[in-house]
Amino acid sequence: MLDDRAIAQIQLLQSQAASLLLYQEVLDSEVGQTFLNLLQLLCDRSDTRPCAEKDCLRAYGRWFKALATRKANWQDYLIARILRDDNPFSRQASSAPLAELSPGLIAAASHDLQVLQNLYSCTGEQISQWVQEVADYPTDLPAPSLTSHPPADSISAKNKNPEIDMQKSEHWADLLEPLAESYRQNGTGLFAEYRALRWQSGQLTGIPRPDPIQLTGLAGYQWQRDALIKNTEFLMAGLPALHVLLYGSRGTGKSSLVKALLNEYGSRGLRLIEVAKSDLKDLPAIVELLRDVPQKFIIFVDDLSFEEDDDAFKALKVVLEGSATARPANVAVYATSNRRHLVREFFDDRPRPSAEEINAWDSVQEKLSFSDRFGLTVTFEPANQNTYLGIIRHLASLEDIVLPPEDLEYRALQWATRHNGRSGRSARQFIDFLRAELGSK
Repeated sequence: MLDDRAIAQIQLLQSQAASLLLYQEVLDSEVGQTFLNLLQLLCDRSDTRPCAEKDCLRAYGRWFKALATRKANWQDYLIARILRDDNPFSRQASSAPLAELSPGLIAAASHDLQVLQNLYSCTGEQISQWVQEVADYPTDLPAPSLTSHPPADSISAKNKNPEIDMQKSEHWADLLEPLAESYRQNGTGLFAEYRALRWQSGQLTGIPRPDPIQLTGLAGYQWQRDALIKNTEFLMAGLPALHVLLYGSRGTGKSSLVKALLNEYGSRGLRLIEVAKSDLKDLPAIVELLRDVPQKFIIFVDDLSFEEDDDAFKALKVVLEGSATARPANVAVYATSNRRHLVREFFDDRPRPSAEEINAWDSVQEKLSFSDRFGLTVTFEPANQNTYLGIIRHLASLEDIVLPPEDLEYRALQWATRHNGRSGRSARQFIDFLRAELGSK
C-alpha cells in the first residue's frame, strides 16, 4: 500500500498533467496515455476503491511495452516530444523573436515546461516501485530504462540545439530561448520528425526511411549536378530559386539526384515533399501550407506528364507561373520527366480547316511550351559507353569491389547488352549483382 506522501505526489502529477496549456500533445500518444492511465489506477487503488492489483500490473505492462516499441526510456521520450511539438508557441517562436510574442504565450510555455519537467522527474524506477507496492508484487519489476534509438529519419534527437541540455537543467522554464532556436533550426511537428514527407489523401505523412543515396554515390552528368546544386544553394540562402524540370532518358539518375540533395542539405533545414501526379490538384494548397514555415522545401514530382484537359496541369501552371498571391521564397518544384513536352500532343490536335477552335495554334503552343514555364530545364542525355564505364568504376570503388579493370568493364558491357542498356540505373543494378555474387563465394 502506498503511503500518504506517495499518494499526494501521484495526485499532484495528475493535476499538473491536466493543467497543460499548449503542450497537451506531448502526452497525446500511446506512451503518454498509458502513463496517465497508470497514474489513475495507482490513485484508485490507494484510495481503496474497487480495483484489482492486477489492473495496475497490466497498466504498467502497457506503458512499458509502448516505450519498448519506440526503443526509448520515459525521459528521452518526453524530451523528443517537446522538441518536435507543434503548438502556438513552437510555431510562432520558429519564425519570430521571443520579444515579439505575447507575454501570455510566453507565460503559458514557461508553465508547461515546468509541468513537463516534473513529469520528467518521475522516473521509470519510481513508477515501478509504486506499482510493486500497490500490487504487493513479490519480485522487482524491471523499469523502462531503455536506450533511446530515435527513428532512422528522426531529426529532433540529431540536430537539436546544443544549448538545450534539458537533462541537466534545473529549470526548463529558463530554456525558452534555446528551445525557440531549436524550433527555428529543426522545425516543429512532422517537419521536425521527418526530412522526407509525402502528400497523401489530403495531408502530409512522414517517410521514416527515405532513400539514403548521397551525392558522392552519383557519377557522370557533372554539369547537370552542378546546376541543380547551385539552384538548391539559392533556395537554402533564401534567394530566388527556379523551379526545375529534369528531363531525359530513363535510368539516368534524375530522381536519385533530387533525393541525394535531401541527404546533402537536410541537416541545414531542407525538406522534400513527394507529390504524386494524381495529387497535383492540391499543389496550391500545399504551397500555402508551407509559406510561413522556416524550413526550405523541394516539392518533388516524379515522372511528370499530362493528358489534355488534365486538372493537375492547371494546378501546376498556377504554382509555376504564379497568381495574385506572391510565390513563397522557401518552396521550389523539382520535377522529372522522360518527355520534353510534358503535355501529350496528337496529330489530331493540329489545326485543320474544319476545326471548331478559331485560335487552334494557340492551344498547340500552350501545350508545347508548358515545360518552358520551369525556370531551369536540366537535360540528361543517354549514357555513352565511356560515361557508363565511368559510372561502373566509380560505384565499384565505393563498394570496394576488386576486379581486374578489363574484367570489370567486359562484364559491365555484357550486362548492359543483356539487360536495360547503358544507364546509371543499369550500372547500379550490375554493381549490386556483382557485390552479391562476390559476397556469396
